[in-house]
Amino acid sequence: MNSTEIKGNWNELKGKLKQKYADLTDDDLLHEEGKEDEMYGKIQQKLGKTKEEFKQMLSEL
Repeated sequence: MNSTEIKGNWNELKGKLKQKYADLTDDDLLHEEGKEDEMYGKIQQKLGKTKEEFKQMLSEL
């Protein structure tokens, strides 16, 4: 999944991420706007996932 697809489906993804990973907050997910790498890092840290694992997880959602 590339960044254009992520931005296009962001609201749907946010909902799915919050349902599957209750540790994520709205504040965590707000980093999406203009801070994509920072957002990935924050989510990876909270979930204990590598960048590759996180991208795979997004693809599966």
